[in-house]
Amino acid sequence: MAGHSKWKNIRLKKGRVDAQKGKIFTKLSRDILMACRQGGGPDPEANFRLKDAILRAREASMPRENIERALEKARGGAEGDELDEVVYEGYGPGGAAIIVEAATNNRNRTAAEIRLFFSKNGGNFGESGCVGWLFDRKGQITGPMNGLDEESLMMSAIEAGAEDVEHDGETFVITCDPMQLHEVRVALTAAKVPVKNSEMTMIAKTSTEISLADAPQLLKLMDLLEEHDDVVNVYANFEISSEVLEALEA
Repeated sequence: MAGHSKWKNIRLKKGRVDAQKGKIFTKLSRDILMACRQGGGPDPEANFRLKDAILRAREASMPRENIERALEKARGGAEGDELDEVVYEGYGPGGAAIIVEAATNNRNRTAAEIRLFFSKNGGNFGESGCVGWLFDRKGQITGPMNGLDEESLMMSAIEAGAEDVEHDGETFVITCDPMQLHEVRVALTAAKVPVKNSEMTMIAKTSTEISLADAPQLLKLMDLLEEHDDVVNVYANFEISSEVLEALEA
């Protein structure tokens, strides 16, 4: 299945589930905070980015009080809570292009730590824009097929404003203009399509096949980046074949 996060699929195939709810909620809180401050204010009805961030938090079973706390912090705008939204780019083992989105109150510290992850794990920390041209920002909606008729799904998605629809028999992936993400989701829900998740994402235009020799170090680098406290999202353009995955698991 093309056009979605290869890394997320690999994590699912390998059964790697992040059980650290506290860390997940911290990242979601930062996402809400950044959406308020840079997406158009603390009113979800006037800020589609915030509305989507709150929706993702609810889907992750984040307690309502945590969401409200993040919104109150954004409304208060305390100086000590100021975060900068930063993007880092580079190449991982095997030539995989990687984009890291982070929210930090110390740019120098975060940049140094991300750079160290790359250098110690066979990667190259690059300049801004070095791999960004390989990706397009899109809205993405996923859900279970659960016996959905392919043609009906396609028609519902197109009528909702989607640009592309793909599925692997178990999960569908619908891609749309990022500015229309919320509207497309609402329309799909109204059409009885079982939406599970919606998010803003970066979709690679081309992919890089990773060998068995490079895969372990690349996966370690991806884990380190995703687990960093300041990191909000990690995108990459690599593919790992089922044969390589089976060899890794063995």
